[in-house]
Amino acid sequence: MDMAKPTKYAFMLMHALKKLGVCFRAEVETKNTYTDIVIPSSKIDIEVDGRQHLTDSGQILHDLEKSHLAHEKGYDTIHITNHDVYENVGGVASALAEASAIREENLNGR
Repeated sequence: MDMAKPTKYAFMLMHALKKLGVCFRAEVETKNTYTDIVIPSSKIDIEVDGRQHLTDSGQILHDLEKSHLAHEKGYDTIHITNHDVYENVGGVASALAEASAIREENLNGR
C-alpha cells in the first residue's frame, strides 16, 4: 500500500498540534488502512473526516471496524470533521493537547 498523504484539514490540525508541542505520528498504516494522526503517548487516534464519514453507510461501517481494531490495541479514536478544523483549528488542537496530556498521566498512573 502506498503511503497516504494528509488531507488539507488533517495537515492544518497537525501543524497546530506541532505548534503546541504534541508529539504525534501522521498517516499510520494498520491493516491496509491509515489513521490520520496518532498520539502514541496517550493512545489516541485522530481521524479528520469529510462529510462522507457521516453520510455513507459503507464508510460508517468501515470507520466502526477501524475504531474497533484500534480499541483492541488500547487506542481510542476521535473523529473530527473537516468543518470543525476549518472553523476552529486552534481550539480543537488545544483541547486535544490538553486531553492527551491528561490521558497520558492517567495511563502512566500518576
